[in-house]
Amino acid sequence: MIEAHGEIWTIKELFTYPNEYIYWTIHIAIYPYITGLVAGAFVLSSFYHVFGVKELKPVARFSLLFSLALLIMAPTPLLFHLTQPQRNYEMLLTPHFYSAIASFTVVYLTYMFIVVYEIWVAYRPFIIAQAQQGKFLYKILTLGSYDLSTQALHTDEKAIKFLAAIGIPSAAFLHGYVGFIFGSVKAVPFWKTPLMPFIFLMSAVISGVALCIATYVIICKLSKRVLDVTAVQSMGKILSWFIIIAFLFEAIDLVFHGYLAEEFWEPLSVLLFDKLFVKIFVMQWGFGMILPFILLILPRLTVTRAFISSILVIVGVFMMRMNVIQGGGQGLSKSLSGFMTYKLPIIPHNMETFREGLFAAVFLLAMPFVLLWIFNKILPIFKSQESGH
Repeated sequence: MIEAHGEIWTIKELFTYPNEYIYWTIHIAIYPYITGLVAGAFVLSSFYHVFGVKELKPVARFSLLFSLALLIMAPTPLLFHLTQPQRNYEMLLTPHFYSAIASFTVVYLTYMFIVVYEIWVAYRPFIIAQAQQGKFLYKILTLGSYDLSTQALHTDEKAIKFLAAIGIPSAAFLHGYVGFIFGSVKAVPFWKTPLMPFIFLMSAVISGVALCIATYVIICKLSKRVLDVTAVQSMGKILSWFIIIAFLFEAIDLVFHGYLAEEFWEPLSVLLFDKLFVKIFVMQWGFGMILPFILLILPRLTVTRAFISSILVIVGVFMMRMNVIQGGGQGLSKSLSGFMTYKLPIIPHNMETFREGLFAAVFLLAMPFVLLWIFNKILPIFKSQESGH
């Protein structure tokens, strides 16, 4: 007997339709999670280039390169989830803006161009210095530009600021559209809210900033590099402000559903306040937002407190993605009289459980760090632009 797609990882309770399963697996949670990390890391870099926050100078390049590593992996979870991933090129051949998912290709490639171009301009003096030493790869990366005059460097500075400025709305649109896709699905009660794009965007920013803090601290510890405490404190301050905004949006959304009290509110409230109580109110809000916020606003923020807060935020935002997509989104049956629980396949026993299971999820979440390590070999993150002259 052939199992229906989703039957393996779906646990049903009470009355549900026979052909009803959780179809969107953990990969559909990882996809907006990584996309959100992209936006958060790029916004952190832009705080230095656009708004002139000098304390963030030591991590500006690091967050920019990290953004590119995350951006490359952002659409990969979708390819793992698709049954026919080899057909993805058709979105490039037939683009249109009538579908939010189809328009993602245009938005993604535009944002990719902005990030790559900004990195190239930021590293241009270093690339030229290495090319002048006869290194073939860097000769290619110069793109024929060897001008290091004062006027050229001044033009580079203006170009970086301009690219970072237009990159902020691009990053917001890249991740805001993910929330728009969920918010426009009227058939799912928990998603049907105009606040969904803003909820996804704010959680994206806090997760990206938190990941940059945690990764920066770990890199400095492992490489025995002097850690810039002021930069960590500045990132912690930015993180605390965005936590407030993200928490307010999520709380307002919950109050909005309760105030409207539509026909689906009674079973939805059972799902949220009973079955998902620990995941939402304890793990997502308590440990993922409230506790990190308290640790960050206490006087004399230390690196240890900032690191712990960042880890909690990272886990909390991932729980938010899982709660929105698998829990509150697909956990309520279309009959409004039953519930479904997602069970992640741990040990694969066929290709489907391997592709949609734990091993694939770990691979997708680990690959951005591998790409960052490779990028650091080519374009050193913490060296000055003039190193090599």
